[in-house]
Amino acid sequence: MQNNNNNNNDNRISRTFRALSEKKEHALICYVLPGYPDAKASTTLKIVSTMIEAGTDIIEVGIPFSDPIADGPVIQEALYQSLNNGINPDECLRVVSKIRKKFSELPIVAITYYNILYKRGLNSFLKRSVESGIDGFIVPDIPIEHCSEYVSQASKLGLATPFLASPNTSESRLRSIASMSSGFLYVVSVYGTTGMRKSFEKYTFDNIRKVKRIINSTNVTTSPIPIIVGFGINTPEHAKLLLDSGVDGIIVASKLVDKIKESRNNEAQMFQQIKAIVSSMKKACKEQPRSTIRTYQK
Repeated sequence: MQNNNNNNNDNRISRTFRALSEKKEHALICYVLPGYPDAKASTTLKIVSTMIEAGTDIIEVGIPFSDPIADGPVIQEALYQSLNNGINPDECLRVVSKIRKKFSELPIVAITYYNILYKRGLNSFLKRSVESGIDGFIVPDIPIEHCSEYVSQASKLGLATPFLASPNTSESRLRSIASMSSGFLYVVSVYGTTGMRKSFEKYTFDNIRKVKRIINSTNVTTSPIPIIVGFGINTPEHAKLLLDSGVDGIIVASKLVDKIKESRNNEAQMFQQIKAIVSSMKKACKEQPRSTIRTYQK
C-alpha cells in the first residue's frame, strides 16, 4: 500500500500538532454533535466556542447515522436525537461552515460512517466538506482493504484520513492502517464500542506500546504520525495514564455528551459543565510530561 502520511502535511491538523510539539503539550480533541441537544446551529456553535475557550485543540464533529456500530449507548442516543431533530449531512456541513467562519484556524475532523459518504457521491461530498471547512474524516466502518478510492479522493482534496487501530489489530494489519492514515492514527483504547469506563486494563497499554513500536520501526513516514487514543476516557486521571504511555493526545466524547444530556434543560449549567470537563482534560494534557517529544516536520 502507498504511504499516505505525507500527502496532507500542511493542513490545520498537522500545523496544530507541530505547535503543540513545540510547546511540549499533548492534543485534546473534543466531540460535538450538531442537532444535540437541540436543532439550533447557534447551540452547537456555542458548545464549540465553550470548548475552544476551555482549551480544546481540535474539534471532532459527528455526522449522525442510523446504524452507528462503533458507538456505545451514550452517543447512540445522542445520534438518534440528532436525527429526530432533523439533522442530516447537509445541515452538518452548514453548521461546520458557521464554525469555520468563526474559527479560521481550528482543525475540524468529521466522524461518520461510510454509507453517508457513498450515498451522496464520494467525491462530491468530500469536495463540499472541504468547502465547508472540514480538515479530515474518521470513518470507523471502512475496511482498510477497500479504502483506496476513499483515501485517494480525500488525499487529492487535502483531507486527512485517520484510521482506527483496535487492541486486537495484528502487526501486519497495523502497518497497513498506518500507511493509509494521515493527520493522526486513532488508537482505540478498549474492546467494544465508545463509552465511559471506570478503568483501563493492561492490554490497553500493551497495545499503545505495540502501535508506537510499529510506527517507529516501519518508517511509514519521514515524520512520525501523531498517535491519538480514544474510547472510554472519563477523567483527568484516565487522561494522565494514557498520555504517560507516550501517545500524542486524547479524544473525549461520551463524557461530554453525557453531561450535555444531564444538564440540557439548564443551559447555563450545561456550558459550565462543558467548560469544567474540557479545562480539566486540557490541564492534564499540559501538565503530564511527554515521555517522547517528537517534532513534526512541515
